[in-house]
Amino acid sequence: MTAFAAQDAQHAQHGQDAQHGQDGQDTQDTPGGRDGQNGRDGGGLQPLDAELNRECREFAESLRRLFLGLGVSVRRYASRSYLNPGTLSRYLAGSRIAPWEFVEELLRNLADDHNVRLDEAARAHLQQQHRAALRTSASIGRAVQQLEGQLHAADREARQAGAREEQLDHALDDTRQSIADLEARLGRLEADRAAEAPAVTDPGTGPDTGTGTGPDTGPDTGPDTALLAERDALALEVTRLAEELNRVREHAALAETRCAVLERQLALIEQQQGADTAAPPAPRARHPEPGAPPKVLLVDDRPENLLVLEAVLGPHGHELVSAASGPDALRALLDPDDYAVILLDVQMPGMDGYETAAHIKRRARTRDIPIIFVTAIGGDPDHSMRGYAAGAVDFIPKPVDPWALRAKVAVFVELHRERRSR
Repeated sequence: MTAFAAQDAQHAQHGQDAQHGQDGQDTQDTPGGRDGQNGRDGGGLQPLDAELNRECREFAESLRRLFLGLGVSVRRYASRSYLNPGTLSRYLAGSRIAPWEFVEELLRNLADDHNVRLDEAARAHLQQQHRAALRTSASIGRAVQQLEGQLHAADREARQAGAREEQLDHALDDTRQSIADLEARLGRLEADRAAEAPAVTDPGTGPDTGTGTGPDTGPDTGPDTALLAERDALALEVTRLAEELNRVREHAALAETRCAVLERQLALIEQQQGADTAAPPAPRARHPEPGAPPKVLLVDDRPENLLVLEAVLGPHGHELVSAASGPDALRALLDPDDYAVILLDVQMPGMDGYETAAHIKRRARTRDIPIIFVTAIGGDPDHSMRGYAAGAVDFIPKPVDPWALRAKVAVFVELHRERRSR
């Protein structure tokens, strides 16, 4: 019996399959439905999108069966997987096609937590459903898949940073409280020492100079010496925690910004429903302005790659400036006025994309121009982190998908216009 069949049999035992009928009504998702019996399974699951086509509905139903097998609520699984609950709800409702990375993670969780594994045939069938949903969805499948994968990664990164921020906040509060407790203990010791001073003073010999045989044998042997050392160590820990907290907050803010930009890119692609995928129209800015259009800098050492970028973006109102190397790009940016975005190849001889981006970010007049790395290695986490550290705000993989490229450039042009109009 396949894992799908086993799950269907399990659902039938609970009377749930009847509610996954052809009309798509998922009454078990409501608070009074079957899932409400234990208060956990499927909690927060929204009904399937009523406008789904057959392929998208079949994939969404398979995804929901897998999710229900976990026996957890939408919010709990979203928190556990560092996902936005709204994003997870859209995946499970079929209104947005989940990236395959999300599906694989769901399968891993089923295997690890419930020992439920898909056989090869069931897994291949699920992949076929995923590809069919992407191909027939109202959005342009390949571009949406790319952006959904990036959004999934950015969303997870933001939530992980948020969780780390909360941990550091608690640690910082606890450390500061420990310092306050030590200060109070030191204060009490000082008060006790002051109260005992008259009793240990010999009127005939004058004040104790610290050279006798009494309890005070020197400045480094008092009972408060260890407390002072502990306080100093805690103060250093506060400094370290505060610095890490600031870095994590900045990291979380950047990840949240990437999520917002990717959401706008997805929305822009989804507006192009029913268009010809062989020659996609350029998404247009919602608030066009008179005068010269914002400039887009294209940087690649291979002329054929520059030609592709120019062919995709050129006919749609962008002023394009091309550069064949990092030094050429820096020379083009000597007059940085009105550049909306830079498309920068990573793998170039001499000065590569990382080094070029670092130079751009060091210049006061160019540091705020967003950089999109165009690269065949952008999906690698190590390269992604290095790119973000160098100042990139986005990635687009090679071979370039025209829909994704147009959406990314259009959103950054629109953001540039919004900033310019303020």
